[in-house]
Amino acid sequence: MSKVLPNYCCLLAVFLTTCAAALFAEDIDVTPTVADGIAWYNAQNWPVENKAWNDTARYFARLPGRAEGVVPDDVWRLSQHSAGELVRFRTDAPAIRVKFRLYSDQLAMTHMPATGVSGLDLYALDKNDSDSGTWKWAACTMPQSQEDNVELIGGMDPAMRDYMLYLPLYNGVDALEIGVPEGTEFHAVLPRAEKPILYYGTSLAQGGCCSRPGNLYTAMLSRRLDYPVLNLGFSGSARMEPEMGELFAELDPVLFVLDASPNMYADLIDQRGVNFIRILRDKHPDTPILLVENHIHAHSWIIPGKAEEDRTNVEALRRVYDQLIAEGDKNLYYLRADNLVGEKIDNDTTMDGSHLNDLGMYRMADSLEEVIRPILGL
Repeated sequence: MSKVLPNYCCLLAVFLTTCAAALFAEDIDVTPTVADGIAWYNAQNWPVENKAWNDTARYFARLPGRAEGVVPDDVWRLSQHSAGELVRFRTDAPAIRVKFRLYSDQLAMTHMPATGVSGLDLYALDKNDSDSGTWKWAACTMPQSQEDNVELIGGMDPAMRDYMLYLPLYNGVDALEIGVPEGTEFHAVLPRAEKPILYYGTSLAQGGCCSRPGNLYTAMLSRRLDYPVLNLGFSGSARMEPEMGELFAELDPVLFVLDASPNMYADLIDQRGVNFIRILRDKHPDTPILLVENHIHAHSWIIPGKAEEDRTNVEALRRVYDQLIAEGDKNLYYLRADNLVGEKIDNDTTMDGSHLNDLGMYRMADSLEEVIRPILGL
């Protein structure tokens, strides 16, 4: 891995910000609607975690409404998907239901199951596992229709627990209610207070092609690092347009991760890469930026065109990095492809040589965690 030594003033600021944040997310009371013995809590009545802007046209969308007509049409369409977002709550209920209406009736894709495309994925905090607890998978919906009312999990010991409900990766949510038996305790939990990591990427970052939302590598990173992660992955559409840079520059993340190379190819990286980072630097001169090389396709060993694409993409991104380092950027970091998934991106980690399965997502999270921890001083 090539990188510049971190700026210690920046790391101190990160440390102080983290210490000042609440150790545990704050909970608030919300009023339910009760029907047939179930108390229903509308998830639009408290903030969504990993949502970058509040002025979205749809509550669970990822870009602000004013971005329509400004960003490319495909980016806007994909921004209506809720990839990376989650809802936090706390309850002692022995069973949890969900009532939802999805944005699209396309529940699955030919190469990705409905549980990943359109599923709701539940994690619970096991406080018996360690002093601070461990987030563990609990349940996932198996969508059969655009609108449904189902028991997500039942038969639990009635103990007070914290939960995270991940939203769909390649679908959006128009309505979501969480239901618990009437008389049980329920609290909405606010998002974490730390500054988020902003992850800008391609279809892999959006979730292609893991089996369920909690297995997305940005979700894994968020749980491991205990940081919010804004997922700004746009399938086939991460091309570093200046308009996207201006939008990102409005935010105040603790780290920018730029992983757009697979959608750009060498010529576009040369044209846009340096300018895109300069747009961010204009508002964020000291915020760490991590550049992620184009991953090596698993079948490039047998397809010369893929090997050439990988090589030229890597060389172009390296030129961007070298130019900015030469200009004096002290908080620019670089993650090489052979340190990303590298030898690990083999027959076991992808579904098509490029898009990652669950094992590939896990290994991607490993590689990113290794470089991000020292950048953030963790």
